[in-house]
Amino acid sequence: MMKFYISTTGIKKLTISSSAAVRSGGGGVGLPVGMKGKGSSPGTRRISHRTLLLPAVLVLGLLLSLLFFRITFIMLESAAFCSSSLGCLGWRIFGGSDSTLLREELMRALLEATNDGDNGIGGIESSSSLPSSFNDLVKDMTSNGQDIKAFAFKTKAMIMKMEQLAESARHHESIFWHLASHGVPRGIHCLTLKLAEEYAENAAARSRLPSPQYVSRLTDRSFHHVVLLTDNVLAASVVVSSTIKSSSIPERLVFHIVTDKKTYTAMHAWFAVNSINSAVLEVRGLHQYDWSHEVNIGIKEMIEIHRLICSHKLDSMKREIVANEHEHEKDLQYLRPSCTSLLNHLRIYIPELFPDLDKVVLLDDDTVVQRDISSLWELDLNGKVVGAAFDSGCGDDCCPGRKYKDYFNFTSPIISSRLDYNRCGWLYGMNVFDLQAWRKTSITATYHHWLKLSLNSGFELWNPGALPPSLIAFEGHVHRIDPSWHIAGLGYRSIMNITGSVLEDVAVVHFSGPAKPWLEIGAPEIRSLWNRHVNMSNEFIRKCGIMG
Repeated sequence: MMKFYISTTGIKKLTISSSAAVRSGGGGVGLPVGMKGKGSSPGTRRISHRTLLLPAVLVLGLLLSLLFFRITFIMLESAAFCSSSLGCLGWRIFGGSDSTLLREELMRALLEATNDGDNGIGGIESSSSLPSSFNDLVKDMTSNGQDIKAFAFKTKAMIMKMEQLAESARHHESIFWHLASHGVPRGIHCLTLKLAEEYAENAAARSRLPSPQYVSRLTDRSFHHVVLLTDNVLAASVVVSSTIKSSSIPERLVFHIVTDKKTYTAMHAWFAVNSINSAVLEVRGLHQYDWSHEVNIGIKEMIEIHRLICSHKLDSMKREIVANEHEHEKDLQYLRPSCTSLLNHLRIYIPELFPDLDKVVLLDDDTVVQRDISSLWELDLNGKVVGAAFDSGCGDDCCPGRKYKDYFNFTSPIISSRLDYNRCGWLYGMNVFDLQAWRKTSITATYHHWLKLSLNSGFELWNPGALPPSLIAFEGHVHRIDPSWHIAGLGYRSIMNITGSVLEDVAVVHFSGPAKPWLEIGAPEIRSLWNRHVNMSNEFIRKCGIMG
């Protein structure tokens, strides 16, 4: 008998018996044919329940070893991705997929970063030490072995920093955009100098405007009189050219261009050399007017108060703290050169400028006429002084950005007790004036009265500009005309919301706002409405490099 003993926990002894064997041939090796435990009857082929424990223990040991290695691998693999190793372990062991696990962990970390009380910084070092690019973020996360929570917080901090930089860049870009609107392009400055030189050297440039045979038309009330107050030669040429091209009866047009002393020679030279045969035109300098002492005093007083209003606004902006810098951007539009321009404010004195006329159409120099405006002189104003558009093609009772609240300071009792906060202001820049009706009113005196109120109130009643006091002075004297006559605001960025068909159909397009059509800061498709009327074949235009 051969006996083999295995000692293990829970098993005392196993006996392997070879008493009965099968032999092969004469000297083959004997094979055991039975196993019996101690105490069993020899020859009995029975297997005790304790006999099964050995393979069970072996299998269990193998499984535990595999499980140990699996857990170790998972722990190491998850360390770089999970904020909770136990959470990852539970998902990975019990069948959770890697992508589902990572998505859940990432969502949890992002929500925590979103709700963080530190505005997304959440204990992360100062913004100066944040990664500056995606590649730097990846390098930082991998080299430092950071988890998903750190990734979420650091990513949010980077995004917030980039948003602040982008907002600051937009603000500075807007400031530069407004500053660009304050300058005179080199081409226009060159044009003025070249024409002044031409006036001095060329007798034709000094020829009389208009020709003697047409002088009588300047005061003939049966003609259509257009008034233009400007010191921009190129702009004046576009207004005149576009009006004549659009008119069905250009021979009835009479243009009255009023300019300042420094621009007079250049303006005269341009229209003397580039004469218009179908209409009559005169150029007058302010130095050629012989007004009464009372009018002179009134004009000087008016300009001085407007200058003080603009200076006060500028000083207020300088005192503002950085937190209100976006308000500065809004106010920049009120500080353009037109804020203190005599020609810009002189429109309140049109009856004194043209004492012999009864009805005129005023066109600003940043307008383009696209349709015949002859019927404006036949328009019945129903006893009112001025005909003006209100909604400017944006629909009935629509005046975005042009309500009284956009012009006036309603924290002042003087304003709040007198004006309606949501009232819509009318458009200045293309207007019909009944000068006879105007002379019967006290509009100009009312205008001056409110200027003095502004002076005595610390210049806090309205934003700089000619329109706010005019809205008050002309109150009750405005006749509403169809919006198809006039669309304004083409010098603002928001004009891009207006469709091309509306722009093409309106009679007069007005580039009110910072982006004047002779500047390059405006949208090309909008500027093309103006550029098409610039005479690119003119030798002075070519010499000065003025491009459409």
